[in-house]
Amino acid sequence: MVDNKIQVNPVKAVVLSFCILLVVILLLMFGLPAYRVWQQQMSGKAEYAKAEQNRRIKIEEAKANLEAEKLNAQAEIERAKGAAEAIKIENGSITPTYIQYLWVRQQNASSNNRLIYIPTEAGLPILEAGRTVSRD
Repeated sequence: MVDNKIQVNPVKAVVLSFCILLVVILLLMFGLPAYRVWQQQMSGKAEYAKAEQNRRIKIEEAKANLEAEKLNAQAEIERAKGAAEAIKIENGSITPTYIQYLWVRQQNASSNNRLIYIPTEAGLPILEAGRTVSRD
């Protein structure tokens, strides 16, 4: 009978193990610092890209705010033109009757329509006189 067992020389096994251990140690000595440098470089690039994106977002928000302010200014100009036209229609003067009309119109536009203001002899409303607060 032939014995098929492989005979391993113990000296060769120790030398081979030592060589493998030495290669692993050398790879760690030179590879680990290089990996850390690469990792920091990639981390820096990622932070830079994030900062650049945040800057672009802020620029776009500022542009949107500027556009909104321009539109608000145009709306205010149009409102002023309408008021000027209304004054011209009133023969260039604002009468006390017109002021009362504007006040009543503003009261109708308010959200609290349960209050009724009654004018006095001076043409001014009695404000908060005898007001009852009902809690719904």
